[in-house]
Amino acid sequence: MLYGIVAALAALLLAAVLAALLRMFALRFGVVQRRPRRSRAVPLLGGVAVLGGTVLVAGVGEWTEVAPLGADAGRLLVVGAGVGLLGLVADLRAVPLGVQVTGVGLAAVLTVPYGQLGVLGAVLGIVWTVLVTFAFVSLDHADGVMGTVGVVTAFALSGCAAAEVMDGTTVLLSVLAAALAGFLMQGRPPARIVPGRCGALFAGFVLASAAVLVHGGRETGSGVAALFSLTAVGLADLALAARGPGGHLAQRLRRVGLTSRGAVVVIGTAAFGAALVGLLIDLGWVGAGAAWWVAGGVAVVVLVAGAGPVSRPRRPYPFPSPGARGGAADGRRAPRPPVARRGRHPQVQAGLKTQAPDRLKTPRSDARCV
Repeated sequence: MLYGIVAALAALLLAAVLAALLRMFALRFGVVQRRPRRSRAVPLLGGVAVLGGTVLVAGVGEWTEVAPLGADAGRLLVVGAGVGLLGLVADLRAVPLGVQVTGVGLAAVLTVPYGQLGVLGAVLGIVWTVLVTFAFVSLDHADGVMGTVGVVTAFALSGCAAAEVMDGTTVLLSVLAAALAGFLMQGRPPARIVPGRCGALFAGFVLASAAVLVHGGRETGSGVAALFSLTAVGLADLALAARGPGGHLAQRLRRVGLTSRGAVVVIGTAAFGAALVGLLIDLGWVGAGAAWWVAGGVAVVVLVAGAGPVSRPRRPYPFPSPGARGGAADGRRAPRPPVARRGRHPQVQAGLKTQAPDRLKTPRSDARCV
């Protein structure tokens, strides 16, 4: 218990310090990402801080044997670090989406509990892991969204792992949650650094694989219900994003008038509610049918929010629109008023001519003679 608290604090502080240092490094070498809102260029190496903080703290616990991870959690940490490195390469170089999906799928093959799920269950677990991993990639479209949902999901999953007496997985998920919280010190809106594919793939893969690992031995109904509830917000965002650019949850909340921080609060609250339902199902305090409420909420969000326009309609060019003030009736731009020579307004020139007509009309040759 004491080591868990110390490990969480160490991961939080380490991730925060690494994020600040990597921000300066990214700005120095131009490793930035241009966010759609206001075309901001934001440093891109925040995922390295999350990956480094989690691996270092959990690795020290395993190496010193103070908090051993065990075979399953240790394998999950190593494979997840490999997925994070794949995301780092995708941040620095253009990696096709198919290559990223294949890499995450091969990594999931190494972490799925075949003994608990069987062949068919293992295949479904691999597909689920890939889907949830890229749901977290989809959440990384706005400042602070992926980190907030990741913190909530990691804490809920750590509670599920603790109930199943999976100490190594509990420690790993607690350290990941603390690392994501430390990153949010620099990544909250307006973000000073963003996680990129490195952080999104690493956090999404570890959370998805840990969820399959924790719920693999449970009954089919309760296990599927808990899995869905724990990852419902990310799946809803992925479903909306599949409709086209500008369809993410935070972008639609921004269009109805919320600020960037308000959108993060709303999405984080929704993730907390869904994760709480998943935790209660796992603990047996509520039945698996409670997940239908989460599914209904996701369906309403996807159907209602997805029915609106994907992006803001652009005003026709040229401005202003036909018949508007200052525009011509046929839609062409109204002509500009004549500009006075030498930067003077026509009324000013007229006043000068009225006040000193003789001086203005004096021939230059006469002035020289005088």
